[in-house]
Amino acid sequence: MNKKELLETVEALSEQINKAELDEVEVETEEFRIRLSKRPPMPPVPPMPPMPPMAAPGLAPAVATAAVDVAVKSGNTGSSEPAHSGKIIKSPIIGTFYASAAPGKPAFVSVGSKVKKGSVVCIVESMKLMNEITSEFDGTIAEIYVSDAQAVEYDQPLFRLD
Repeated sequence: MNKKELLETVEALSEQINKAELDEVEVETEEFRIRLSKRPPMPPVPPMPPMPPMAAPGLAPAVATAAVDVAVKSGNTGSSEPAHSGKIIKSPIIGTFYASAAPGKPAFVSVGSKVKKGSVVCIVESMKLMNEITSEFDGTIAEIYVSDAQAVEYDQPLFRLD
């Protein structure tokens, strides 16, 4: 069957579908297979929306931080008296530390920044989720232990507050 004959066959089948009020016609020979349908093709199934983040059983959400007292020994006396004391904000999850909300944006905190309990101090990205890390106490940022875009471990110190 040549192109002209095939086209004529398709046109004839189209007319038959319209006259007989059929929804679909299919013809198959050794040379070709033709399927005509009045129904529109099914639209593609939309992708599933992303799943909301879920906290692991028995663990606090990622916005919580650990606070511990620290005492830094004086390097020249050898005594165990603290030269500095304060609170440490540790990473509650494994991920990537970000000092700001987006590239080019100002950092949430810097050395000397005053923070209040519950204020966001950084973001740790874990499994493509951005987790805001908040302070559990009031204080002033005395030290920042990690740099922007650095990988951090669970319970790794991020900041020291006085």
